Amino acid sequence: MIVLAIDTAGTGCFAAVYDSADDVVLASAGADIGRGHAEQLMAFIDEALAASGKSLPDIDRIAVTIGPGSFTGIRVGVAAARGFALALGVPAIGVSVLAALAGSAREAHPGQAVLAAMDAKRDELYCQSFEADGTPRSQAQILELSEALGILADFDGIVCGTATKHLIDTPPADVAQTDMTDIRIVARLGAAADPSRGKPSPLYLRGPDVKSQAGFAVARA
Repeated sequence: MIVLAIDTAGTGCFAAVYDSADDVVLASAGADIGRGHAEQLMAFIDEALAASGKSLPDIDRIAVTIGPGSFTGIRVGVAAARGFALALGVPAIGVSVLAALAGSAREAHPGQAVLAAMDAKRDELYCQSFEADGTPRSQAQILELSEALGILADFDGIVCGTATKHLIDTPPADVAQTDMTDIRIVARLGAAADPSRGKPSPLYLRGPDVKSQAGFAVARA
């Protein structure tokens, strides 16, 4: 299966073409751009396709990160994935950033459960725990730091993600303490997922910081 993987959920903007039969990324493109995902994503997709020797008709599935992360970036990636899926007549699969982070940690520590924890600011964390085989042990959720520490007290496994420093004193050196996903893991999880679970939708976990001023709304005629 040839998978087009897209990651725009954080400050990075990445695309990759992945061959699931050989578990290999044929080509990838992207950068940690901060902002401007909508303007740059298509160019990165074109670059990855050209370098892989594949074209859009060769794609069997789309995999896209759905969050948690940047509201704008998530919307850009999900909209692109759903558009490509509709145009090509192939499934689009949403992959949570927490699942992708846990997948990378399991590669470094096979056979161990993983708690993926992202710093959500305001003394809150995005968290989800996974069994050693990748099966979710809990739902993705936003927790206060005290709540996350309570869960960790009964957790026997590896912790990964930017919130690791808030939870344990000595993080393992071979587990990433970042929220930047490995595009190969995103593609692999997308290839393994059941396409019948539906179209990808954003996983925000928290409402937007900026809200419209309802008192200044103009009434429709």
